[in-house]
Amino acid sequence: MKSSLSFDLNQYLSERVRLIDDALEHFLPGEDVRPQNLHRAMRYSTLSGGKRLRPVLVIAGAEAVGGDAQMVLPTACAIELIHTFSLIHDDLPAIDNDTLRRGRPTCHVQFGEATAILAGDALFASAFELITRNASIVPAERVVHVVALIAEASGTGGMVGGQMVDIESEGKETDAETLEYIHRHKTAALIRAAVVSGAILAGAEQWQVETLSRYGELTGLAFQIADDLLNVTGDPRKTGKAVGTDTARGKATYPALFGIEASRQRAYQLVQQAVEALYSFGDSAEPLRAIAHLMVEREG
Repeated sequence: MKSSLSFDLNQYLSERVRLIDDALEHFLPGEDVRPQNLHRAMRYSTLSGGKRLRPVLVIAGAEAVGGDAQMVLPTACAIELIHTFSLIHDDLPAIDNDTLRRGRPTCHVQFGEATAILAGDALFASAFELITRNASIVPAERVVHVVALIAEASGTGGMVGGQMVDIESEGKETDAETLEYIHRHKTAALIRAAVVSGAILAGAEQWQVETLSRYGELTGLAFQIADDLLNVTGDPRKTGKAVGTDTARGKATYPALFGIEASRQRAYQLVQQAVEALYSFGDSAEPLRAIAHLMVEREG
């Protein structure tokens, strides 16, 4: 299926991001609700901007199989809460010790380490409460499936497991198999879960779930390789965070193992494969095709 030349990704993202931001504003506890400092930290990190790619992918996954944003909005926001939780904890002194995120001081710098830890914990717990709200919109059995999928993608079989191996690999010689493991679990697992969750909630057929799962895996890998490259070649004014930190910490990255040009080629190859995986989908999957290209063309 050919891409539609008339599709406007910028407009699509603007509309979906505005919808997500409004929903996050509504779902998060207010700053005047006790414990106020915890809620301020949660809102500070979650509402500080960001690309919102993961929640947008939940919506795009639903739309690809005939659903719409309203069917999946609680789960889309939940995915963003999980992502934000991971960023807060990644930035902590015990892990990456980053002081800048999205162009602002990181959560622990702004609120203190203890509050940052608890803010991350609270966001993670709140995410699953949000997912259950989808049962008032779609059949509960779909929501149960999605809860299991996102929990697996977040835990030791996904994001947290990948982060652990990432930490263990710092300063060591890393082979291609370990690097692939880190990227598939640390980043690709939650991106895959985002796309597939939207599709499941919208009533996708099994072949659609399997196809979108492959798409999510491929784009997730491409996204992390692009992130590795931006840490080497990016502009801090556009990325909103420091660059060169992976090299300084001896992180296992694609550029470190394969070089910049080979890494860039690998990322584009993965995107091409992801787009090809959507061959059986019509124009409803056009946002997914465009987002795949955005994964490697972004500057921040």
